[in-house]
Amino acid sequence: MKLTIFDCDGVLVNSEEIYLSAELEYLESIGASFEPKSYMQSFMGLSPNMWKAKLQTSVEEKTGALLQADFYDQIDQISTFRLEELLAEIPFARQTIEQIATLRCVASSTPAARLRWKLQRVGLIDLFSPHIFSSDLVQNGKPAPDLFLHAATAMNAAPHECIVVEDSVNGVIAGKAAGMHVIGFTAGKHCVSDHGETLLGFGADIIVDKYEDLEAAIHSFDATARA
Repeated sequence: MKLTIFDCDGVLVNSEEIYLSAELEYLESIGASFEPKSYMQSFMGLSPNMWKAKLQTSVEEKTGALLQADFYDQIDQISTFRLEELLAEIPFARQTIEQIATLRCVASSTPAARLRWKLQRVGLIDLFSPHIFSSDLVQNGKPAPDLFLHAATAMNAAPHECIVVEDSVNGVIAGKAAGMHVIGFTAGKHCVSDHGETLLGFGADIIVDKYEDLEAAIHSFDATARA
């Protein structure tokens, strides 16, 4: 394999558990409760615009009322406060990624400025810069394959030479649609016990539940290709 493409939220940093907690608490407070597993499957990994459009429809169906004008501002304020306090690297990310022999980059639904802020905040940005790609760069965010294909083109790698490391259903769908190998990554605390099975069901080739096993999983694709 030539290139490993890392998602950011829930793969490099623990932001998904922070977002999930903040968003579900706020939604419940306005009378729009969601079951965490179904919320993750539906909304995690989407580009901001897609997330907003899909969430608006769901919330208005649940509450029977139009969204308040400050709905997304309220969620953003709560989430940003918690990110500034709690954001951290997923354990063993740096020491594992430094040992991976392939080219590497980040391809995330997070807007570019916030994406770089997260990586800088936890001290991982030097592992990837300048190869940091956000959904701002493409017309269609995940689950469309556009972002992963953009990253591969920028890194001069063919899709079949790429491995995507993803924790979300939408990210797995995007990686497979791009014609890439996909590792379903479940090391984040937001991943419930059967999340790996869910990712396999949506096309992930293999599940890795901790960084210590990631390098071997990447090598396994090379072994399969040679067989």
